[in-house]
Amino acid sequence: MCGICGQFNYSKNEPVDRDLLNKMAETIKHRGPDDEGYYISGSFGIGFRRLSIIDLIGGHQPMSDAKGNTWVAFNGEIYNFKELRQDLTAHGHVFLSQSDTEVLVHGYNQWGIGILNRLNGMFGLAIWDESRRRLILARDPMGIKPVYYSLNNGSLYFGSEIRPVLVGLQKIPPIDPTAVNLFLRYRYTPSPLTLYRGIRKLAPGEMLLVENGAAKVTRWYRFKPVPLSPMPSDAEATETLLHLYKSAVKRHLISDVPLGLLLSGGIDSALLLALMKYYGETWPTFTVGYGAKFKDDEIEDAAETARLFSVSNVTVRLDRQTFEKELPKIVDILEEPVASSSIVPMYFVSQRAREDVKVALIGQGPDELFGGYTRHLGVRYGHFWRRVPRPLRSLVRICISGMPRNESLKRGIYALDVQDRLRRYQYVFSIMSGEIVDGLFQEGLLPVGTGDRVLECWDDLEPIIEDLDELGGFQVLELRSSLPDELLMYADKLSMVHGLEVRVPYLDREIVEYVQQLGPNFKVRHGSRKWLHRQVCQRFLPASIIRRRKRGFAVNVVDDWFRDSLNSKMESYLLDEKSYMYQLLRPNVVRKLLKDHLNRKSDNHKILFSLVVLEQWMRLMQNR
Repeated sequence: MCGICGQFNYSKNEPVDRDLLNKMAETIKHRGPDDEGYYISGSFGIGFRRLSIIDLIGGHQPMSDAKGNTWVAFNGEIYNFKELRQDLTAHGHVFLSQSDTEVLVHGYNQWGIGILNRLNGMFGLAIWDESRRRLILARDPMGIKPVYYSLNNGSLYFGSEIRPVLVGLQKIPPIDPTAVNLFLRYRYTPSPLTLYRGIRKLAPGEMLLVENGAAKVTRWYRFKPVPLSPMPSDAEATETLLHLYKSAVKRHLISDVPLGLLLSGGIDSALLLALMKYYGETWPTFTVGYGAKFKDDEIEDAAETARLFSVSNVTVRLDRQTFEKELPKIVDILEEPVASSSIVPMYFVSQRAREDVKVALIGQGPDELFGGYTRHLGVRYGHFWRRVPRPLRSLVRICISGMPRNESLKRGIYALDVQDRLRRYQYVFSIMSGEIVDGLFQEGLLPVGTGDRVLECWDDLEPIIEDLDELGGFQVLELRSSLPDELLMYADKLSMVHGLEVRVPYLDREIVEYVQQLGPNFKVRHGSRKWLHRQVCQRFLPASIIRRRKRGFAVNVVDDWFRDSLNSKMESYLLDEKSYMYQLLRPNVVRKLLKDHLNRKSDNHKILFSLVVLEQWMRLMQNR
């Protein structure tokens, strides 16, 4: 795990400024405190910061082949590098190190860009072909590792974070109102957008190819799920998934430094721990919580799981004061706002884990893969609702719309009635109606059709989901959009700021591609979510763990803190007409959202939290 950055004056042929490249790399020093490296070739230059995980002595980057033609720098891990190394050795390639980076160097020489489709791992990488003056930037299929870039007057600036791109540009770009609008709809900014106009991020499975004076973004990962035929039996699917889980965990445990687990009170991380025990006895675990007085606290549940598997468990306790005090700093680390209440606990549990380990596994993925959220029930069974006669559906909507609060139910009923598939998904993802979000903005600020820009972000995914059922199609969008742009993005940055590498075994490429070919009955069956995943869990976990109520990663407690905090500092962000967000938004409309929330007329805590995070981000941006 590391950080990359660089510059390519691809149409001007001006030499790279070494001092500027050094400054770009300095901004991501936290991602790689162990080593640094640079390569400059006229109009191209790349910088690298290393967090040493595998081959501690021989993995220096940027790394080249013996001729100095192919250069590679990358952030992440290639989990199947040993198998690829064997293939390449059979083709006559000679290796000088034990690192996965060298596999990328020789793999490009052997297969060209086709190396990308042979990789099983998480990565944001840069490959420089000296003889062709060609640069390839690529992001892994699941989007676990981010890649940002800006094309500006014939020059490309790129990095694992936005900071080096800003240093390269030597200016702060203006805010993009369209991206702000999408952020307020979804609590994150969908790829390829960021809140900075002109700074983009690669979507999962995309690459930026720069050569012959031109730059082009394409999707290199084109896996199209087709339902298995015949569909496996329950027993066959369970055995296959268990085998894939075991293999993935074994791959994700490859490390030359101490490794642990971020343990919640739920079944996903508990199953990870059970599978880890196949390959070692001592795995330190780390849990975040708030104390037993909160009904949604996970500390005791996680401690019980740790005791069951005879491993140590370190706990981190948060309180409301810490939440309020540290939130602006965490927003700054994220670089682009994410309004998930889990960002605070993620920061602190990563900080504590780094004291003992350098790598940690997390249980992210099964909810998206198998339908673990409430919204998946609506998507799975929505076709029944659409068969109800229209007059009756209209009557139900009218009755529900008159209920105080229950915003999720209101949005869900509306979304399920939308006939167009992608638009239906668009409404399911939204935290508030597009009309209300658009109404927050000052007159004439938003281009026509701003809210539909997300459909453009998904445009090339539509052919990929055409053979899938309703739930399967929705989950493809989750895995290629909301999961990487929200949860995986903040997991990367809030762990790497402490020099901690976080790995996500459930998002192993082999697991994801198998599950995407299964029918919906393996995911949500008779109203039971994550059905097949639970079948595997039953092999390892007692009923007391499997029956635990889903608590989320700090969501309910932190949301309650936020509601309380609206009477203090956070409320002042919303009421102060000098707040920077009112350069874009209407103060009177925001105040009405706040008033309706405090009067319990509507539950607006999600959009209000998004507005607070936006204001904190804008204040930080003004001070850069």
